[in-house]
Amino acid sequence: MAMGDWHVETGILQPGRWGYSLAMDGGGVWQLYLTLWRRKRYLGRRVTVEGYRSGFDLIDVHHIRSSDEPRR
Repeated sequence: MAMGDWHVETGILQPGRWGYSLAMDGGGVWQLYLTLWRRKRYLGRRVTVEGYRSGFDLIDVHHIRSSDEPRR
């Protein structure tokens, strides 16, 4: 997975080191760069995030939704 690759990942949204993170089912954790104003409503819930990888473990999130919502 290279920098700039598009990712669609599902996990639990939780507080992270510098904001928010996504705890993956398989045990990994992505740090998330979120500028979306509704992010707190998803805290502690299972979500799907879509965005570009912009660092070693960082995703620049372009869209976030509850994991049971259909993809737009």
